[in-house]
Amino acid sequence: MTETEARRRAPGMSPEQRREAVVRAALPLVAEHGAAVTTAQIARAAGIGEATIFRVFDDKQAVLDACVAAALDPTVVVQELNSISLDQPLALRLVDAADALDAHFARIGSVLGSLHATGHTGPRRAPAPGDPERSVSATFAAVRDLIEPDQERLRLPVATLTNAFLGLLFPTRVGGGSGPRAVPVEDLVDVLLYGAVLGPVS
Repeated sequence: MTETEARRRAPGMSPEQRREAVVRAALPLVAEHGAAVTTAQIARAAGIGEATIFRVFDDKQAVLDACVAAALDPTVVVQELNSISLDQPLALRLVDAADALDAHFARIGSVLGSLHATGHTGPRRAPAPGDPERSVSATFAAVRDLIEPDQERLRLPVATLTNAFLGLLFPTRVGGGSGPRAVPVEDLVDVLLYGAVLGPVS
């Protein structure tokens, strides 16, 4: 059986499933090529004919818009945060959380940065009102849940410490959001949890 025959006999996907498969295949190509990616490249990566893309997307711009939305979607990072074991010490939980958040923002940066570098002017449709807020809220809640089991031994409320952790984590890159960290994550967590001064502060 040839690859083409196998493809024809494969179970059909719903339009939504097909859209998701196209975006999944397109994301790494968009991160590499930006707006210069072709629908032929995307089709090859997805294992489908190029015409199939246009059965579920109006044009390439619609594919790029869907890729931007997928890159910004916090679902994956929230799942990763929720999978961190609460049996670990708090410091290790926060290091794992920082790694997951770093990877999430690296994915966003690679897609948006590549699109911007190749002249993409942004999605035709603005995000729905409340979408960024829901994304931030979901991420905040997932980090808060990692800290909450230790609330009885914390000097500050869990929400305050969550804000401090996120605020400390993301302004610490050299030259913005894509460079190496000026301070290792483990050191940031250590300072956040235990302070920077040995003994009482005079």
